[in-house]
Amino acid sequence: MQKIRKAVIPVAGFGTRFLPATKATPKEMMPIVDKPIIQYIVEEAVASGIETIIFVTGRHKRAIEDHFDYAPELEHALERAGKEEYVNIIREISDMADFVYIRQKEQLGLGHAILTAEHIVGNEPFAVLLGDELIINEENPGIKQLIDVYKKFGKSVIGTTDVPREETYKYGIIEGSEIERGIRLVNYLVEKPEPHEAPSTSAIIGRYVLTPNIFDALKRTPFGKGGELQLTDALMLLRQEEVIYSKDIEGIRHDTGNKLGYIKAILDFALRRPDTKDFVKELILEQAEKLKEEANSQT
Repeated sequence: MQKIRKAVIPVAGFGTRFLPATKATPKEMMPIVDKPIIQYIVEEAVASGIETIIFVTGRHKRAIEDHFDYAPELEHALERAGKEEYVNIIREISDMADFVYIRQKEQLGLGHAILTAEHIVGNEPFAVLLGDELIINEENPGIKQLIDVYKKFGKSVIGTTDVPREETYKYGIIEGSEIERGIRLVNYLVEKPEPHEAPSTSAIIGRYVLTPNIFDALKRTPFGKGGELQLTDALMLLRQEEVIYSKDIEGIRHDTGNKLGYIKAILDFALRRPDTKDFVKELILEQAEKLKEEANSQT
């Protein structure tokens, strides 16, 4: 069985929900305290054994390339200032993995972004991590959980989580037969169904391990919702030809693709860090007391 060595991370979106901040800055480069979102995702992949990161980018995402490249001028300035610890920090970012960048010339959906990476991935299984979802599990990283299932069964694995039924319209939804705790044999997939049409509440989240057969399936998949090539539709086609599994990912998930999820992620990470947690706790308590006083003054 081939080792999962490569990961595709699509990052070509405009990030319109964060305008004007994303007018000149990729949304994936927005910081969670002092580290950009995309670095957390790359670190998860590397901690799971990934050796090559394939970014599917757009013409406005040069900052991502710069972040994972060497910065000799900055390193020299830090060395002159005696800040060697920062030199090591920024050098480690570039040394984490081999980085490859591919332009998605048109934003035609997640399926199209993955298909764009075919010539780099080649004929081997690979991981996919979406650029706006963070999963906190230091002992067992999110994508590693799927890789472990792949090692056991040798087939594509979809990361899932349970969501409220009223939110099924936001996700791809799977219906499957549980074969082990949290692992299902996928029977059916549908992209963003209305709650009354959803076959379950098992939602696809931004982690996949895919066999190279997905590329042929994508080429045969018609464009779907929103005029885009949907990965979920291609997976349904692939499911008719080979077995696919799903795995409920264990860990804390943050969707940083929307403002509220982004704010929640910042608070969660800040509360976990020794250098910020006490300050943030105090700040939250102060704000809670102010809100309480305001509520009392209005009654």
